[in-house]
Amino acid sequence: VQLQASGGGLVHPGGSLKLSCTVSGFAFDRRSIGWFRQAPGKERETISCINNFDGKTYYTDSVKGRFTISSDVAKNTVTLEMNGLKPEDTAVYHCAAGSLSTFSTQWYLRIDSWGQGTEVTVSS
Repeated sequence: VQLQASGGGLVHPGGSLKLSCTVSGFAFDRRSIGWFRQAPGKERETISCINNFDGKTYYTDSVKGRFTISSDVAKNTVTLEMNGLKPEDTAVYHCAAGSLSTFSTQWYLRIDSWGQGTEVTVSS
């Protein structure tokens, strides 16, 4: 199983970035793929997920309305479009595969595989 994230960089507050995750080694169309981020001194935060089986998407409140996750099953790629970036979005972003659980409006991605991250810095 391999997951490779790319697309990070330095951006001003309010700016945009598009992260990509290329996946190989498992049945992409039957797994949930998500993004988590890790900032220095902070706990890991899973921010978004897409269920490739039914196409449903999920977001944590801190990114809802600003970030959009999408999937290209033919290319085994998941994209995270990030708009309205804030300094608190600064972190290393990783894509991950796992098992998705949902209950009402709550969701949880039990991660079993992830790759090296890509660094996002939001600063003026």
